Amino acid sequence: MAVVSGASSGIGAATAQRLARLGAKVAVLARRKDRLDALVHTIEAAGGTAVTVPVDVTDRAAVQAAADEIAERLGPVDLVFNNAGVQLISAIEDLKVDDWQRQIDLNIGGVMNVIAAFLPQLTAAAADGPADLINTSSIAATRILEKFSIYSGTKAYISHLTRLLRVELGPKNVRVSAIEPGMVDTELPDHVTDADATALMAGLIRDIDVLQSDDIAETVAFIASVPPHVNLTEITILPTAQAV
Repeated sequence: MAVVSGASSGIGAATAQRLARLGAKVAVLARRKDRLDALVHTIEAAGGTAVTVPVDVTDRAAVQAAADEIAERLGPVDLVFNNAGVQLISAIEDLKVDDWQRQIDLNIGGVMNVIAAFLPQLTAAAADGPADLINTSSIAATRILEKFSIYSGTKAYISHLTRLLRVELGPKNVRVSAIEPGMVDTELPDHVTDADATALMAGLIRDIDVLQSDDIAETVAFIASVPPHVNLTEITILPTAQAV
């Protein structure tokens, strides 16, 4: 039984479909119910099982209620793809403090809310078989990119959090992983309003064969498919031609 947050588009939607094709029951989480409903319809039309759970992951109580609902409807969760996030790039001197806070609330707070809500189910599942917590980070966690300060900081938090969680959860047989993609052709760059950052991303999409959401979905599936004693802890995925 798998949970995918940020499932209304891009990487989350592709991963939900991939996991369903592999036989997992999937609960899809995001704010946009209409998109989740369309995704569930697609999964069910292909013979899979999925449920729509509209929720804002920045709302801790709502995420906990979603976790309780999912357990009741589909059974205990043994895979969480913690994927919701937003990318808002700007020069620090622009003082776009609302954008700063939105990234902190979603990229950090939302990720923590999902962990808090589903961790008891993951640890219970790990007593009987593999259990996976997979967090979406970014190469921005380690690259030094101008104007990416806040976004990169939130992703650095996720990457290091993942390393630290392994210390506590690995002995309980919960595998914890971070995926750090390079340029992926999703709607995430559409959130970017800074002209320089927009040009950088548009240039990559134009000039090289960038990653697709299905590439990340395949990686999530691979992480979850390895033997239970194997934990792929941190995977960086770049387009072959991406230099930065």
